[in-house]
Amino acid sequence: MSEFAAKVKEEALSLVPPTIFFFIALHIVAFVRLLMAKQTNFPVSSTMSIAVAALILGKAVLLADMLPFINRFPQRPLAYNVAWKTAIYLLVAALVHYLERLFDFSRQAGGVVAGNERLLSEMVWPHFWAIQILLFVLILMYCTARELVRVIGRDKVMRIFFGPMPAPTVNGCASREPVDRGEMT
Repeated sequence: MSEFAAKVKEEALSLVPPTIFFFIALHIVAFVRLLMAKQTNFPVSSTMSIAVAALILGKAVLLADMLPFINRFPQRPLAYNVAWKTAIYLLVAALVHYLERLFDFSRQAGGVVAGNERLLSEMVWPHFWAIQILLFVLILMYCTARELVRVIGRDKVMRIFFGPMPAPTVNGCASREPVDRGEMT
């Protein structure tokens, strides 16, 4: 039973970083939508629905990372994997964003087909694309950070951001004395 508990704990801990990221990111998106939708009938997501969406996206990212084609460019510079993963996650985000709106309109119209027709006629497309651009930037940031952590290593990244900083090195050796960068005489 302890092996099962250890696996559950490992899965839960690996779910935390993407879930926190998407929880914050989706709140930013909801806030932007609120600002854009001021004085319209545009519904804004609640914190609870954002939390559920963040959990779903966090788990989706972990599941996607297990797919063999997700790390398509392991021998290439990081930009290739970042661009590839950003494109995949952005397509999924666009689909989820559209389906979320379709769900709202389908409930109001009484069916999926009628809801889709109403959605296509009433949706404010500049708002939709503005949210997609915001999601693109957020997903690009997430993918870049994930790839950097993967290459540099979690422990080293944690030390870089939160300390303690490693001792400076001179010619590959740790130095206990500060390096004099003054002019040579």
